[in-house]
Amino acid sequence: MVNRFNVEFLEEAYSFLKSLDEKSRNKVIYNISKVRLINDPELFKKITDDIWEFRTQSKGNQIRFLAFWDKTLKNPKVVICTHGFLKKQWKVSKQEIENAVNIMKHYYSLQPPVNL
Repeated sequence: MVNRFNVEFLEEAYSFLKSLDEKSRNKVIYNISKVRLINDPELFKKITDDIWEFRTQSKGNQIRFLAFWDKTLKNPKVVICTHGFLKKQWKVSKQEIENAVNIMKHYYSLQPPVNL
C-alpha cells in the first residue's frame, strides 16, 4: 500500500511523544502509521476547519496529537503535528485548539514564499 500522506512532528509534539512510556509511544506510532495507509476516523479526525487530531488510547489514557495539513506542499502531502497531550475531557479543550492554531500560524510565518 502507498502512504496517503507523510507526518512530521514539530519539537513540542516530538518531546511529548518521547515522554510517553514505550508501550504507549509504540501504539501512537502504530496508529499514525495505520492512518497514513487507510482512512480511520477513530484514529485521525478533523476537529476544526484547519486542525486535525490523531487519537490513541493506551493504558486507560487518551493520547492526542493535534495537527494540520501543510498547504504549502502539494506533493507529497504532509501533516504537521503541533503538540500532544493526555486528554481528560470528552472534547478537546478550546485552549488546546488555540495552541495548535498559534503553532500553525508560527509555522507558516517561517515558511519561504512559494514560487509559482
